[in-house]
Amino acid sequence: MTRTTPRRTALISGASIAGPALAYWLNRYGFAVTVVEKAGALRDGGYPIDVRGTALAVVRRMGILPRLRDAHIDLRRLTFLDGDGGEVASVDPHALTGGVAGQDVEVRRGDLTDALHTAVRDDVEFLFNDSIARLDQSGHGVDVTFHGGATRTFDMVFGADGLHSRTREFLFGPEERFHRYLGYCFAGFTMSNTFGLSHEAVLWNTPGRAAALYAVGDNDEVHAFLNFARPEQPFDAFRNPRAQRALVAEVFADAGWEVPGMLAAMNDADDLFFDAVSQIRLPRWSSGRVALVGDAAYAPSFLTGQGSSLALVGAYMLAASVADRDHEAGFAAYERDTRAFVTLNQDQVGEGDAALFPTTAQALEQRNDMLRGLGGAMPAAAGRPAHSALTLPATRPR
Repeated sequence: MTRTTPRRTALISGASIAGPALAYWLNRYGFAVTVVEKAGALRDGGYPIDVRGTALAVVRRMGILPRLRDAHIDLRRLTFLDGDGGEVASVDPHALTGGVAGQDVEVRRGDLTDALHTAVRDDVEFLFNDSIARLDQSGHGVDVTFHGGATRTFDMVFGADGLHSRTREFLFGPEERFHRYLGYCFAGFTMSNTFGLSHEAVLWNTPGRAAALYAVGDNDEVHAFLNFARPEQPFDAFRNPRAQRALVAEVFADAGWEVPGMLAAMNDADDLFFDAVSQIRLPRWSSGRVALVGDAAYAPSFLTGQGSSLALVGAYMLAASVADRDHEAGFAAYERDTRAFVTLNQDQVGEGDAALFPTTAQALEQRNDMLRGLGGAMPAAAGRPAHSALTLPATRPR
């Protein structure tokens, strides 16, 4: 069949999770899609992430669920320790996540991004080592100037560029206006697995501080996390790795258990990731012909365990909304049909009340009593239907 109308064009900024997922569905709906990514290549490795609830239906419809199941980490045990390193309780991880054993998927972040890219790379244009420098919506489309110097015009542009989205800044201004700080900071990195851990995580707590070692398999590395409560965000540290290491070392200076060794490993780590635990709350997700998706629009924070799932579901809903509508009607439908699901998931955690990271001795003891008495079934997370609270509309590929 001969196409009688030109294909609509779309530019997506970001090639992590929301970007390639959106590219897949837009391509299925007949768009000519370009993805621009400031990094030189896909980021491999990375910390473990969950795909569950409605997001499982998305990856199933994309045909990548079997590959993700093959990469499933299968975390079997989560052990909680007190400040002296003594065991408080050892629990089934699903009791904490509200997940379903045998259904939900947990994979390394890089395994998910690679599966998404593989599903779409033959049908979509990828531009690595580049990014958007300027957006101009004064004409009939979006005139885009890239940092590499090229200029192109697209029918629509989508920001899938994460928590610290530049696309969002172009549309709505500085991040501080929409950034909801939840009272914690964290540092993550990999280190040698000298602990004999396999398919398990160990979490050490004192009030307002936590250290975790996460072994995703039987290999010789573990993911290390250092999380701490802090009333104000340490803005000076966000772009300064030396300041990040100094701040974390100061906070954990007198900590016991394996924390001294973790601090030493952090100083040598070449993959240190430091950030605030925060959400993005926007009154609207689009302006003109430009819309946001995933963390750029509604980062829920890692405390919810729903960041990747929201990105996958949001990408599906956005593409379906614009498939047979113009940008104005499509973006309105996207918000109308998706916002309640997003808000429900973001509301799973409030400022300073993360169940796994109590900030006072009393709250920590209450959490430990609950773990001991209920075998890890924590009502704050278990059984909540938020991650399954949206039924996907049917696909209508052209």
